[in-house]
Amino acid sequence: MALPTPVYDAEAALTRWMRSPAYKQWRTGVESVKGCLQPVRLVGKFEVRHMGSGDLIASRQGRVWSSCGTRRAAVCPSCADRYAADAWHLIHAGMSGGKGVPTTVARSTRLFVTLTAPSFGPVHNRPGKRPCSCGRWHPEGHPLLGSPLNPTTYDYTGAVLWQAHSGQLWHRFTIALRRAVAAAGGLTVRASGAHLRISYAKVAEYQRRGLVHFHAVIRADGPSGPDSSPPTWLTPDVLADAVRSAASSVELDTIRPDATALLLGWGAQVDVKDITATDIDINDGDDDGDQAVADTRLAGYIAKYATKGTGATETGDRRIRSQMHIDRLQVSAHHRTMIQTAWDLGGLDQYADLKLRHWAHMLGFRGHFLTKSRIYSTTFKNLRAERRTHQIHTALTDAGLPEDTDVLVVNNWQILGIGYDTPEQLELATAIGDRIRAARQQARKEPR
Repeated sequence: MALPTPVYDAEAALTRWMRSPAYKQWRTGVESVKGCLQPVRLVGKFEVRHMGSGDLIASRQGRVWSSCGTRRAAVCPSCADRYAADAWHLIHAGMSGGKGVPTTVARSTRLFVTLTAPSFGPVHNRPGKRPCSCGRWHPEGHPLLGSPLNPTTYDYTGAVLWQAHSGQLWHRFTIALRRAVAAAGGLTVRASGAHLRISYAKVAEYQRRGLVHFHAVIRADGPSGPDSSPPTWLTPDVLADAVRSAASSVELDTIRPDATALLLGWGAQVDVKDITATDIDINDGDDDGDQAVADTRLAGYIAKYATKGTGATETGDRRIRSQMHIDRLQVSAHHRTMIQTAWDLGGLDQYADLKLRHWAHMLGFRGHFLTKSRIYSTTFKNLRAERRTHQIHTALTDAGLPEDTDVLVVNNWQILGIGYDTPEQLELATAIGDRIRAARQQARKEPR
């Protein structure tokens, strides 16, 4: 007689783990990485030594945890929260100053611009406001939203090829914008460099239909950058007209698999808002007219999109390895077709340089989610270097040494593992991360 299969008791397993001798040290590791869901567990040591004498200032050896550092909230909300905070500092500094950018940029001409993809066929839309063109009402979050009304006529090939070239379209847009601004001032592009500079920071966000659109802060500076003022004739209206002109003029030629021409450009919807003014509406309708508040909230509004994925379940997190992988994905029919189209196009020699199979999980999008021009503001590298410098200064202070002491940091670590060993550990780490993020968000809301 066969013995009955034991039933897994998740609650009992969770209780056993929390009562185990290893739990306390494990929890300390989780809290050290702020509840990261894919932590890297390391063993080894590091030393901080005086550069001149070689004396040991601080050291640590044993096992430590390091956060995964992803930007994708679907993979790790804790690390995505840190990435969004860095993105906020990067974007906000370019609007209001700080992090090496003078506060005078707050008086520069600045716009909040959204560029969208063109239509590749009608899709289900209008959640909860009025009937969709299909004749039905779709509640917010309905799986049909963003999917084609007629999948058989939807131009999936054009959509994926547009997505793959969207980074090049943005590059051409920035070139066209500088030309349009120069023309508005009666200057050549070369001569305009003696009068002004155009800088930007942009973030890509996936729409429901699986295509990205770009949110950007575009700023006009004087000839030396953010420490100088743009010419008086370069008003927000002049810059806005140049943005619309550049967006409408940008084109990029490619071909379809059957060798017919495909002309790519931006969608007709180009949204431009003046953020030099104090009454900008950032979709939440609660602006109190304070420019500093508006800049702060707008930076957060843009930064949060840097942590979003495609919106398709099980995509945006892992690369597609085979046709069998696509067949087993738990995704909508629309996203599956976009992935399949990218995979199929990626197998053709004429699209080899696009590496579409490599980016099929991103629905063909190959660009960075947050980019900026060189002089817009600080960089992620600088922000992370500041954190490392702060940690070193703390070690020097604890050792009774001046903060400007020259030191040598020696690291020697080996990877023990990545992630968690059991479902119970992952569940507890998720709860710890949620608690830490909630406390951090509450602290941000409290008056200083």
